[in-house]
Amino acid sequence: MKGQSVILNCQDDYRFEESLKLLGRSPIEVTHHVKDGRVRKWLPLSRPLLVQVNPVEAGLQLTALSDVRNAEHLEEAARYVEMWLGLQVNIEGFYQLTEGDDLLRPLAQDYRGLRIVQIPELFEALSWAIMGQQINLTFAYTLKKRFVERYGEGMAYQGEMYWQFPKPEDVVNVSVEELQELQLTRRKAEYILGVAKLMITGELEKAQLESLSDDGLRQRLLAIRGIGPWTADYVSMRCFGRTSAFPIGDAGLHQAVRKHLNLDRKPTVKELETLGARWQGWQSYATYYLWRSLSTN
Repeated sequence: MKGQSVILNCQDDYRFEESLKLLGRSPIEVTHHVKDGRVRKWLPLSRPLLVQVNPVEAGLQLTALSDVRNAEHLEEAARYVEMWLGLQVNIEGFYQLTEGDDLLRPLAQDYRGLRIVQIPELFEALSWAIMGQQINLTFAYTLKKRFVERYGEGMAYQGEMYWQFPKPEDVVNVSVEELQELQLTRRKAEYILGVAKLMITGELEKAQLESLSDDGLRQRLLAIRGIGPWTADYVSMRCFGRTSAFPIGDAGLHQAVRKHLNLDRKPTVKELETLGARWQGWQSYATYYLWRSLSTN
C-alpha cells in the first residue's frame, strides 16, 4: 500500500535543511531528488521502496511513495534512512571539543545540527570515491550519472526517474573498454571492476569490515587495488561512519584550512597532522564542517 508514513527518530539538534544542502548540491544527481524542502529516494532494500522524507512538527516524516509489503518493510526503510542521514548520531563530544578550538568553534556554532550524510552501500561508496579521484566534483557527478543510468535500475514516478546505484553483479562482467566509453580512465575502470569481483566472491563484505578497528578498517581498504589513503579515509567516514577518519590529502580540506587560518599558501602536511591530533576522535566531523564552510548556500 502506498502513502504509509512513519516519524523518524532524530537527535534533538539535528538539522534536516543542512543535509538537504549536501544532497542537493548537484543538479545531475540521479540517486535521489531534492525539491521543495524534501528528498525522495528509491531505497535499495530487500524489496526496493520509493520514499519521501520531509520535515513535520514532530521531526521528520518518511512516506512510502511505492507499495509497502508490510510493517517490517516500512521499518526497514526507516532504519535505512536514519543511517543514511545520520539522524541518531550523537556528536555532543565533537561540540565539546570545538569549544576549546578557535578554528572549529565558529563552524560548530554556524552549522550545529549538521550530520555526515552516509553512503550505506559499500560498492557505491568505493565506486563513487574511485570516480572522484583527482577530478573536480562536477565531472565526478557526470561520471556517476552515466554509470548509474547505464547499469543501474530505474523507476519513473510523477515524470521523474529514480535510480539505484548499480550492484556488483550488475557490472562484474562488463569490460574495461565499455566503462571507458563513459570517460572513466582505464585505471578507474579496472579498480571499480576489481572491487565488484571482490564483493561477488565474498572477499569484501561490509558486515565483516564493520567489526574492525578504525586502523584495521583503513588497512583492509588500503589493501584493495586502487584504494589509496584519501579513498580509504573517505569511505571510512562516509560508509562506515568512523568519526576519526581524516582524509588529510583532501583538496577541499586544504582550501578550508587555508581560508580559516588566513594562510597565503596550502597548509603543510605537518600543520594538518597537528590539527588532526587536536581533533582526535572527531577528525571526520572537523573535516565535514570545514567542507561545509566552503559552500555559499
